[in-house]
Amino acid sequence: MQNRLVDLILFYPLFLFSLSFHESAHAYVADKLGDSTAKLLGRISLSPFPHMDLIGTFLLPVFGILTGAPIIGWGKPVPINPYRLRGDTRRSSLWVAAVGPASNIFLALCFAGLAHLLVRILPNLPQESMMPGSWSATAVVALFSIFQTGVVLNLVLAFFNLLPLPPLDGGTVIRGLIPAASLDAYDNFSRYGFLILLVLFITGLLRYILLPVLLIAGYLLPA
Repeated sequence: MQNRLVDLILFYPLFLFSLSFHESAHAYVADKLGDSTAKLLGRISLSPFPHMDLIGTFLLPVFGILTGAPIIGWGKPVPINPYRLRGDTRRSSLWVAAVGPASNIFLALCFAGLAHLLVRILPNLPQESMMPGSWSATAVVALFSIFQTGVVLNLVLAFFNLLPLPPLDGGTVIRGLIPAASLDAYDNFSRYGFLILLVLFITGLLRYILLPVLLIAGYLLPA
C-alpha cells in the first residue's frame, strides 16, 4: 500500500497538470480562432479545477493508482461553438482538436529534455550525494521517475486522443480531413465511437494500439 501511495504522490499531480495543459490548449486555440466560449468559462488555465470531472479526473484515476487497476480518466470537455470559429468550420475545428494531442507531445519532449539534463549533470553532483540510501540519491531517483512518467503519460494521452474515433480529438481531426460527401456516413459511424472505445478497453486491445508509446518513450529517454 505504501508503494501505491508513492505512485499517487508522483503520478496524480502529473496527470492533473498534463490534462489541464491539454484542455487549456483546446480553449486557447478556440479563442484565437474566434470562439471565446471556453475562455469566458475560465478554461484557459493550468489550474486543474476548471477542467476537473469528479469521476473522470478524480475517482477513477485515484482508484486505479491505489488498486493497481487500469488507470483511465478524462477531463471536463472544453465547450466549443464551431459556428463562431473563423473560416471553414470543419478545418477550424480540426485545429482546435489537434492542438490537444500536440500539447501532450510537447510536454513529453519537455520531460524528456529534463531527464537528459538531469543525467548530464549527475557526474557534477557531490559523490556523497549518490550514496545508496541517502536523501540526495532518493531525491534524484524520484525526480528522474517524475520526468520518465511525464514522458510516458503524455505520449499515452497524445496517442489515445489521436485515435480516429469520436468523441476523441482524432475523430474531429478525421472529420476535418474527409471529403464533404463522406460526412453523413462518418457522422453515422460516430454514434458507435464510444462503444468501440469501450470494447477496445474491456478486451485489452487498447494496450496494443498504444504499444508504440513504449517504443517512442524508450527512444526519447536516456538509456
